[in-house]
Amino acid sequence: MKYFNLDRKIARLILLQRNELTSPSLKKIRKLFGRYIFTNFFTKFMISPKSFSFKYYELMLKEYDFLIKHINFDNKKILSIGAGMCGLEIIINSKSINNYFTIIEKDYVSKKVAYGWDSKNKEAYNSIDLLNFFLINNGMKKENFEIYNFDKDKFPITKYEYIISLYSLDYHYDFFNYFEYFKKVTDENTKIIFDTIRPDYFKKIFKNVEVISSEIKSIHSSKRIICNKLID
Repeated sequence: MKYFNLDRKIARLILLQRNELTSPSLKKIRKLFGRYIFTNFFTKFMISPKSFSFKYYELMLKEYDFLIKHINFDNKKILSIGAGMCGLEIIINSKSINNYFTIIEKDYVSKKVAYGWDSKNKEAYNSIDLLNFFLINNGMKKENFEIYNFDKDKFPITKYEYIISLYSLDYHYDFFNYFEYFKKVTDENTKIIFDTIRPDYFKKIFKNVEVISSEIKSIHSSKRIICNKLID
């Protein structure tokens, strides 16, 4: 696999989720016409699904190649939070064995998508129906994943080996939106991987905090950390 199978509707969601894939021309359009018109008109018509397929795959493969330097995905139960269209999860599934994914996502697109800190986690740009279709259409078997609606569903209570939330948890919204849930689904071996601008703060929350990368000059200015062992 060197690209994802996707259509225009899914390409639009990927564009909204992965701001770094926005072309210079589309960025100019967003600035000129505003976020409402950009979100509800230009993202529906002025994109190339084929181009996004390759770009999104390459971006997710880069994330995968980085993560496997630090963790082993074989035979793991993985909780994915705010993963968008789950391109990373598809690649993990294709390159590892015996994975199971629990995915927590939003199920609507905000009328005027804005990026930045949203403490209540109300901003959204996804469709659970399209996400389900995208996963299956790219090789994920239904018995290997489940999707939960952040706003409506009761989350499962089970232990996970990994919790992954790249550029989502504590990057766009507060870590503590999930803190009580994490206490129920983690043990001392669970590793939580996410991006934050305040890595030192989490030394108060976890016994082990390791910074594994830093993004300074890109649009995602943050540090990626792996944490485990919540402090009681």
